[in-house]
Amino acid sequence: MSIVYYATMQAEKEEQNLLKKLDRLCARVIPPVDIQKDEFVAVKLHFGEPGIYTYIRPVFVSRIVDALKSTGGKIFLTDANTLYRGWRSNAVDHHNTAMRHGFCRPVIDAPVIIADGLHGHDYRQIPIQGKHFKTVKIASAVAEADKLIGIAHIKGHMATGFGGQLKNIGMGCGSRAGKQQMHSDLKPEVNTKKCRGCGRCVKNCLSQAIELYEGKARIDHSRCVGCGECVATCLFGGIKVQWDSPSQLVQEKIAEYALGVLAGKKYAFFNFIMDITPECDCFSWSGTKLGPDVGILASNDIVAIDQASADLIMKVHGRDSFREAHKIDWSAQLKHAESLGLGSRKYELEEV
Repeated sequence: MSIVYYATMQAEKEEQNLLKKLDRLCARVIPPVDIQKDEFVAVKLHFGEPGIYTYIRPVFVSRIVDALKSTGGKIFLTDANTLYRGWRSNAVDHHNTAMRHGFCRPVIDAPVIIADGLHGHDYRQIPIQGKHFKTVKIASAVAEADKLIGIAHIKGHMATGFGGQLKNIGMGCGSRAGKQQMHSDLKPEVNTKKCRGCGRCVKNCLSQAIELYEGKARIDHSRCVGCGECVATCLFGGIKVQWDSPSQLVQEKIAEYALGVLAGKKYAFFNFIMDITPECDCFSWSGTKLGPDVGILASNDIVAIDQASADLIMKVHGRDSFREAHKIDWSAQLKHAESLGLGSRKYELEEV
């Protein structure tokens, strides 16, 4: 049974300060990673799309980086470019977004490296034994790093219901071509009653699969790659992805990409269960929170930490907030990840 360490939000004196608790979490999960002097350590996180303010606060990331730097390793912050158009679809805009959101010196003593290069084409083919893939396309800076630290903001997601560490590592470390592989089963539909013909979806469609026809958007499914950008950019709810059937496939593919990312590496994970929004940090706005903050979890087991995060949220919120928001069985990713040997859904929670 894996151990998941838990720092609550409650504090009545200095030693219960959340930053002090984060130090104690670092002391639990970083030593097993066994970082050696001059080893490259990738710290995978999401810098947030411009327009949101609910991404992980840089002050927390700084605390983890300081603990990592004490090992003598070469620490860098990283993420891979997005499949959809936006401010993180190329390395220049992506890097600038990270800077504007505070992921820079002197706030955090580590450089930002966009893992899959200028246009998102820099990746390594990693062999795996999966149900859907035999090789996966992992962003090169992550694939070539010696060790990996995952820092995830827990929130909802329109395709997977729940967005945690598996999505942070699996989807987040795939190259743009890899992201297309994971999204390829999802096909959006236009709700003509809600579509206003504004053209935002046409402008932002990476594969040029949308056109305006008689004042309404029309999608060519033969060209659509299922990235979901049209859903994210529509302001009027005029486009919806038919998630129900393919969602399990997407979740399983994400788990298999996580398997490729973690192959041959030692790693540790931190889940920030704060500012729990219905949608992921790729949207350009922060939605109303689903419920109160829960705290921070840390573990060396990627499956256990996501299961524990979901369980704690359901306990604190008194309901399954993610299933309510998206009508999706988000547990498919955890079940498949466990079947792949990535970790255990059974865990022991230990408060620090």
